[in-house]
Amino acid sequence: MKKSCIALLTLFIFSSCAELQQVINQLPQGTIGNEEIASGLRQALDMGIDKQVSKLTQTDGFFKNEMVKILLPDELKKVDKALRDVGLSNLADEGLKVLNRAAEDAVKEATPIFVDAVKGITFADAKNILLGSDNAATQYLTSRTETALYAKFNPIIKNSFNKVGADQIWSNLITRYNALPFTTDVNPNLTDYVTNQALKGVYTMIAVEEKEIRTNFSSRTTDLLKRVFALQD
Repeated sequence: MKKSCIALLTLFIFSSCAELQQVINQLPQGTIGNEEIASGLRQALDMGIDKQVSKLTQTDGFFKNEMVKILLPDELKKVDKALRDVGLSNLADEGLKVLNRAAEDAVKEATPIFVDAVKGITFADAKNILLGSDNAATQYLTSRTETALYAKFNPIIKNSFNKVGADQIWSNLITRYNALPFTTDVNPNLTDYVTNQALKGVYTMIAVEEKEIRTNFSSRTTDLLKRVFALQD
């Protein structure tokens, strides 16, 4: 009887040790420091640019993506309605489309700016960002780069307006609207508006990929991503 008890106890101990070792084997090996975590976060943001932001540069990348489609600012909604009311719906439709075309063209030109911004970002507390919300790294990138990127992005948007003919179309739209009776003249800064909306769209799509990497193991396609994001699982 005594021998049976010892045998059962030994079996239990070895069984428990095996289960414990299995748990240990699933844990991230070694100590991951702040700099390695920061490198993993940068890599995730880079993948967001490569996989998601690149979609914005295609025809209809903004216009047919409901997450980032640029709509009219409040000031121009009355312009849109008034023109449609007098039978100029086609012109109004084209006006909305070219705003998105300008953003698509500009993001294509500006992608290297976003890549450089990610390379240059310093994560002061990378671990807290890693363990934060599904878009914590993108939010951090936004807070650290938005002002500087606006200054670089704005002239690219202005050039794209000219390139896709948006400046001429909107000049015609606004001229026609301002000529209508009983309307108050408008003179919106569309370059500023589209710059802000395009930047917002870029950060939105980077966040899409960040969330995918955080929640989908198969999206962690490098050893670095696997090691770093295992800490937040």
